[in-house]
Amino acid sequence: MKAIILARVSTEEQRDAGNSLPAQIERLQDYCRRKGLDVIEKFSFDESAYKTKRDEFDDILKSIEQNKDKVAVCFDKVDRFSRNVFDKRVAMLYDLAMADKIELHFASDNLVITSSISAVEKFHFGINLGLAKYYSDAISDNTRRAFENKRRNGEWTGKAPIGYKNIQDDKGNKDIVLDEERAHLVRRIFELYATGNYSIKKVRDQITKDGLLSTQEGKPLALSMIEYILKNPFYHGMARSTRETYEHKYLPLITKQLFDQCQQVLQSWGKKQFQYAAKPYIFRGLLRCARCGCSMSPETAKGKYVYYACSNGKKDICDTKVYVAEKDLLKPIYAILGALDKLPQEKIDEVVEGLKKSHESKQAYHGNALTGLRKEYDMLQQRLDKMYLDHLDGRITQDAYDKYLQQFKGRQQNINLLLSEHTDADESYIIAATTVLNLAKRALSLFESSEVLEKRALLNFLLQNSTVDGKKPCYALRSPFDAILAFAKRPTGLPDLDSNQDTLLQRQ
Repeated sequence: MKAIILARVSTEEQRDAGNSLPAQIERLQDYCRRKGLDVIEKFSFDESAYKTKRDEFDDILKSIEQNKDKVAVCFDKVDRFSRNVFDKRVAMLYDLAMADKIELHFASDNLVITSSISAVEKFHFGINLGLAKYYSDAISDNTRRAFENKRRNGEWTGKAPIGYKNIQDDKGNKDIVLDEERAHLVRRIFELYATGNYSIKKVRDQITKDGLLSTQEGKPLALSMIEYILKNPFYHGMARSTRETYEHKYLPLITKQLFDQCQQVLQSWGKKQFQYAAKPYIFRGLLRCARCGCSMSPETAKGKYVYYACSNGKKDICDTKVYVAEKDLLKPIYAILGALDKLPQEKIDEVVEGLKKSHESKQAYHGNALTGLRKEYDMLQQRLDKMYLDHLDGRITQDAYDKYLQQFKGRQQNINLLLSEHTDADESYIIAATTVLNLAKRALSLFESSEVLEKRALLNFLLQNSTVDGKKPCYALRSPFDAILAFAKRPTGLPDLDSNQDTLLQRQ
């Protein structure tokens, strides 16, 4: 009788030399020689027997079904045939064997399925199929439990997201660490987008210039990847699986506050029309009508003159449009930036020195607080590890374990938030000192030499709660710029601020 040999491995089993494709082929060839079978075709493929879609196997089965001559279809074992008793392919080949069109041979199981097999042999075949399915189900259960245990310990079970990298030590222990060459560029993505002045495309363009490219092809990241990064909570300390979101143990790349700012910008962009960023305007999105609270919409007249007017969303309050020229809105801005630009160097040094001293005094407090928080976090983790072992050994009940697990994990999450807050507070002193130097000495020149989007970004950084009452702009400086300007104004003999600048300080 002619015979067809089928050898199959799944991805997980390729590591098993005993079930490798060459080993199966060799065993089946020996089997056919002993049985006097003439091998006419040999097939070998890598395909899971537990999946519904098995294209290679289906193509082979079609040729077997269409063959007019009776053939012996030879497998090494029943589990090389299928691990799913409900697989339609099992029923199809079994029916062909019962119709005496083929014979099914399982060499290592010493089992042959023909139309004349006994009830015992049929039972044997059914048991082997059931055991094959049980084996796959057991592997699935073990894998799921292993993943659950890893998630319980704050471990990530997949490929590290961009900005991190997977490592393995000499003993085979795996871990995830920051990718020092790319982490700061990923952080830059969040910092740029949080300003609200960059679309995802503009973020991608800028980050490509900075050097962040795809690791595989060396090309710019896809826009969908930029969006995925911005939406991935892994970067602030939370891993998201198909089942749950949990706190991971790896070093966060950004703060929760920065992540939330990006989510707010993402939501707001979803409500804007595509043309929003098509024509950049300095005050676009930064001004509101003082009377009704609606945004001030810009428009260009005669191709070069820019005016702003209330969008008139509440017509019962603003029944007529009042147009104010952009150049008039910029006058108090130039006055403020000019005042900062004229600050004497001794006053700048005085402000910076004060910030440095404040930073030094605060740094010790932050350092002690951070050390204490990390020590408490580690102590809680040690308790969690010991409690898990006690749970496995039956020394603690499931209810008690769940209760303390929730309690300890909740405290660890609070500690992470406190660590983030202390880190932010610590960094704010450095940021403030740098801001004083840059803005005080070069604010006006920076603004004048910048493009429209950069000017808008600078104003968004400096101002808050900006409104227009009729034709009168009313701005408010953000902290700490309001305090810096107030400190520098009076002792230096600078000229008095005009009414708009007074408003800046009074509204703080």
